[in-house]
Amino acid sequence: MDIQGANASGTSGASLELASLKLAKDQQKQDGQATLQLLESAADVPKTTSANPAIGANIDTYA
Repeated sequence: MDIQGANASGTSGASLELASLKLAKDQQKQDGQATLQLLESAADVPKTTSANPAIGANIDTYA
């Protein structure tokens, strides 16, 4: 029975889990930054307006 080998594999498992968690955290940060950039770029786009404000006011909900 090799106790040292079992302990070493448990330690490497924990370090792999920590590395995986760090990568997931970094990915979440990148996703958040990309989302903020997308929202900021969308804020710069002017809204389109119609010459007739009644157009699009009524929506037909029957198929």
